[in-house]
Amino acid sequence: MLGSMGSCIYLGEALAAYHFGPSHPFGPLRYDAFVKELQRRCLLHRLCQQPPVQASKKQLELFHTHDYVAWIERLSEAGEGYLDDGDTPSFKGVYEAAATVVGSVLDAIARIMSGDCDNAFVPIAGLHHARRGAAAGFCVFNDCGVAIAGLRHKYGVQRIAYVDIDAHHGDGVYYAFADDPELFIVDFHEDGRFLYPGTGDSGETGSGAAKGSKLNIPMPPGAKDSEFRDSWAVAEDFIRRIRPEFIILQCGADSLADDPLTHLAYSDATHRMVAGRLCDIAAESCHGRLLALGGGGYLPENLAAAWCGVVEVLLAAVKR
Repeated sequence: MLGSMGSCIYLGEALAAYHFGPSHPFGPLRYDAFVKELQRRCLLHRLCQQPPVQASKKQLELFHTHDYVAWIERLSEAGEGYLDDGDTPSFKGVYEAAATVVGSVLDAIARIMSGDCDNAFVPIAGLHHARRGAAAGFCVFNDCGVAIAGLRHKYGVQRIAYVDIDAHHGDGVYYAFADDPELFIVDFHEDGRFLYPGTGDSGETGSGAAKGSKLNIPMPPGAKDSEFRDSWAVAEDFIRRIRPEFIILQCGADSLADDPLTHLAYSDATHRMVAGRLCDIAAESCHGRLLALGGGGYLPENLAAAWCGVVEVLLAAVKR
């Protein structure tokens, strides 16, 4: 091995294909805005660009049921209707596009675990609402869930920190692993009384032997950077105490001010701060192993600013 390539990023049309059309909030402009901002900030030449990779059915079934994967494949061929109650439309090729999100995330994990790169960013990823057997909230396959299962199955990594700062609660991750004492979740989100999916109360801390391994932090509508920072100290202490072997950051940008679907009011400074603190923890506890996933965000300029801020932090961490 010639040494680490630094920070990897996954870009390409096969990954950009995961969207639901120009009239849908999760549309093609999200990816385009991010790439344009990467170019404007002269970041692309500093990143190791990797092509998208499509996951196999076997990989998808690390988290999802066999019947569900087969059902998505059938609906993808038909290209009609909805995959859930009305948020997530089907389209021809949705199976391949969603499987490419998962495959790119798994490839990023492989590169991090092998030492080929220190950290990685996958922009179209972080689909944290999908259940083991159902689509939900724009999410067809839960790449976060597959990533966690893959880290355990292939690499024997047990103690994983999953940190989610998307405005929506990562319910598909939380409930799939609520009884898993080795998956430590920190999830900041808008209070479920005001926003989909209506879950993530502070009393939801895990179940059974996993009680206390999850930290849900609902934020009031209109919460700003200062309110986030006030709550972050507890979260950081929680993460440091567990000394994770791998960190996953879902850095959804729909928590920034003026997002059309949500009601929080952060700036991109919150995303930079979280990424920086997690890079510090990763350097101390797990050889810098950190994977960042784009998540939500429905105002393109917000998304571009937040994600590029995270990328800049990941690049800075490599130079330490």
